[in-house]
Amino acid sequence: MEKDDKPISMKHLPHKTIERLSQYRRALLICLDQGQTHIYSHEIAKIQHITAVQVRRDLMLIGYTGTLRKGYNVSELIDLIGSIIDAGEGIRVAIVGMGNLGRALINYFSGKRSRLSISASFDTNPDKIGRTMSGVPCYSLEDMNEIIARENIKIGIMTVPAAAALTVAEKLVQAGIKGILNYTPKPVYVPKDVYLEEYDMITSLEKVAFYVKMQEVD
Repeated sequence: MEKDDKPISMKHLPHKTIERLSQYRRALLICLDQGQTHIYSHEIAKIQHITAVQVRRDLMLIGYTGTLRKGYNVSELIDLIGSIIDAGEGIRVAIVGMGNLGRALINYFSGKRSRLSISASFDTNPDKIGRTMSGVPCYSLEDMNEIIARENIKIGIMTVPAAAALTVAEKLVQAGIKGILNYTPKPVYVPKDVYLEEYDMITSLEKVAFYVKMQEVD
């Protein structure tokens, strides 16, 4: 593996670069499963629908360069991205809201990443509390502080109705959560020491619809 002499401090990597590194790793894992040992920047770019220049720029930021003859070593690059993104001891995650989306996320995420594990879920529905889905137990929302502390959970994923978003976000912060992924359409507010990522599926769909409309206009 060839490294740049002066890669950027990992703490200061741009947010978009972190997103793309995760996407690169996902694509590289597929390539590795297919027996591919080396890959060029233009091949990664084609998979991710971006430019080869952007791929090379991102990888140079983490101090990695390929060779003209072979490109990037797939296995080495997977390991390097993992060492940057993943926590050494792993991080535990909780899902709040065991509706269709919450259950789908648990099923989808199960076994995908060894250093990220969904360890608990929470709901207010008595019919769901006490049950287990794909190995993940569901607890009452009232027990959040106790369970999050006991299981050393650091990340909370919110899949609750919009009306409950603010209350649930406050509960997660009070319980000691350090990162929140908000799947509700309701914006929430957290202290500066809590990282917040908000994903609005309606906005994403409207963005796709806009570009479809533009294609039809052309």
